[in-house]
Amino acid sequence: MGNSGRFAMRSRFMKAIMGAGLAVILQASLPARADTCDADAQAANLDFVVEDMNGQDVTLSDYKGQVILLDFWATWCAPCRIEMPWFVEFFAEYESQGFVVLAVDVDDPVPAIQSFAAQYEMRFPVLVAADRDDFKDAYGPPVGYPTAFIVGRDGNVCISHTGFTPKETFEQEILALL
Repeated sequence: MGNSGRFAMRSRFMKAIMGAGLAVILQASLPARADTCDADAQAANLDFVVEDMNGQDVTLSDYKGQVILLDFWATWCAPCRIEMPWFVEFFAEYESQGFVVLAVDVDDPVPAIQSFAAQYEMRFPVLVAADRDDFKDAYGPPVGYPTAFIVGRDGNVCISHTGFTPKETFEQEILALL
């Protein structure tokens, strides 16, 4: 085979490799599959009324039918400080599609929560649960913070994360449920 034949074959081979690589990259950047919520997913306990940081009652069952990111966090939690701006961003981006963040502070006095919420521009419900072991225990006492649950529109807990989770993971999971 002459040089031009080898060049043509090498060129086709390289195009095939690049095409396959591009397909892998594109597949990795797509949202998770829509069946992210397992058929055996447990129902989220949304039978709670919890005060928000402004002293208003928030009824969790009012959010059934939406995709809920239920995040148990605290102001002193370093991973929480990393993730919270993402949740603010996701809420701004996906609220119109039926997405809500319910940020559940587990340990701080109300003034500290309010200051944190103002600093991070949290426009979603910020719930106060320091003295609400019944509520925290309904999701299995968290073994670390942050602990996040993603609840599908049907009210089932589809996904949970304890500790730091990458932004891309959260976004793919949320998009798959929207």
